[in-house]
Amino acid sequence: MSPSVVAVCVVHAVRDDPGGKPGVTAIDKRPVSGLCAIGLAGVAGDHVEAVDVHGGRDQAVYAYAQEDRQRWACELGRDLAPGSFGENLVTVGLDVNGAVIGQTWRVGTALLQVTSPRIPCATFQRWLGEERWVKRFTEAGLPGAYLRVLEPGEVAAGDSVEIVDTPGHAVTIADAFAGRLADRNRLRRLLAEGVDLQPTLVERLQRELAVGNSDA
Repeated sequence: MSPSVVAVCVVHAVRDDPGGKPGVTAIDKRPVSGLCAIGLAGVAGDHVEAVDVHGGRDQAVYAYAQEDRQRWACELGRDLAPGSFGENLVTVGLDVNGAVIGQTWRVGTALLQVTSPRIPCATFQRWLGEERWVKRFTEAGLPGAYLRVLEPGEVAAGDSVEIVDTPGHAVTIADAFAGRLADRNRLRRLLAEGVDLQPTLVERLQRELAVGNSDA
């Protein structure tokens, strides 16, 4: 199956943070029909509430694979509609977690670049209402990918996803998420290759490298 977009999702409503916690959240995202513009800040009509930890240039768009969401639906024994994880792009036929950091995708007419894995938070756990969700989501190693927008464009459900370019360092979203970097030369190459990395990801990878050096 050729990689494609199954759904484009934007915020349905800004809600009180579930679980009685103070604050509000824009995690409630649902599919929209027709063409959607993607600008440097993300998908038109979307909204980010906790701007200190979400959104921004390096987290403008969040992609999650339909195959991974369906896996979770089976494991949890419940329906998980597109957008249930707060994702903007639902893909099919694409190994999102195997995407290499810095890889570029042509999605519709927009050019997007893979930047970092999604880190689960307590709001995500309260939204799904699943006990130990952060731990389970982390252990599964299926975080999905944040993307920055290199070239604005338009996207709609059914559009193809073309992998345009893949850096040679081979560090994937799954690698960066789990810290599974047995080959630390790849990590050094990533940090030295000049890929425009999200600052928080650089910090995580540098800590991982430091731990590896101390164990040597």
